[in-house]
Amino acid sequence: MKKFWCTGAASLAGFGLVIAHAQPATGGSIYTCIDAQGRRITSDRPIAECLDREQRELGPTGVTRRKIGPSLTEQERAALEAQRRKEAEEQSRILEERRRDRALLARYPNQAAHDAERAQALTQVNEVIAIAQRRLRELQQERKALDREMEFYQKDPSKAPAKLRRQIAENQDEMAAQLRFIADREEEKRRIHQRFDAELAHLRQLWDSQRPPPAVAAPAQTPLPVNGPPATLR
Repeated sequence: MKKFWCTGAASLAGFGLVIAHAQPATGGSIYTCIDAQGRRITSDRPIAECLDREQRELGPTGVTRRKIGPSLTEQERAALEAQRRKEAEEQSRILEERRRDRALLARYPNQAAHDAERAQALTQVNEVIAIAQRRLRELQQERKALDREMEFYQKDPSKAPAKLRRQIAENQDEMAAQLRFIADREEEKRRIHQRFDAELAHLRQLWDSQRPPPAVAAPAQTPLPVNGPPATLR
C-alpha cells in the first residue's frame, strides 16, 4: 500500500511538471530594433541606441505588441507641431474656399444673376453721386450770387463784410468737399467693377465644372452594299 502511494505521488509530480512546461511563459515585454550600424539589438526595456528610430515591442511569444516611433528632440517636436499646424491651416483654407464656392454658385446660378447684382450695386453708387452733383450745382449758384455781392468791393475787397467773406469761404470749402466725395464714389465704382470682374472669372470656372461633359458621338458606320438581282445572260 505504501509503495502504491509513493508511485502515485511520483506520477502526480511528473504530471505537474509536464503541465508547467506546456503553459506559455509569462513575463515583461521584449524590445528590438536595428541601430544606426545595422545591428539588431534586443532588450527587456526601450533601447537607448534606437531612440532616433522605430522600435518594436514584442510579447513573450514573439508577437509584435506595438511599434514605438522615434523619440524626437524638443526642436524636432516643435518643427513637427509647426508642420501639423500648417497642414491643418491649409485644410481649413481649402474647406473654407469650397464653402465660399458653394455660396457663390447658390447666389449666382448664371451670369444674368451676377450681371443684375453688379448693375444694382452701381445704381446705388450712381444715385449717391447724383445727389452730390445736385448739391454741387446749388453751391455753384450760391457762389454766383456771392460773387455778384463782391463786385461792390472790387476796388478794395477788404471792405467786404465779414459775413460775406465767411460765406464765400464756406461755399468754397463745401464745393471742394463735394468734389472729393464724387471722386471717391467714382473710385468706388471702379472697385465694384474690379470685384465683379474677378468674381465673374472665377464663377465661369465653377459653372464650367458643373456642366456635364459633351457626349461622344458614335462613329458613323458605312452601310453595306446591297447586291441587286443577277444579270440575265442572253
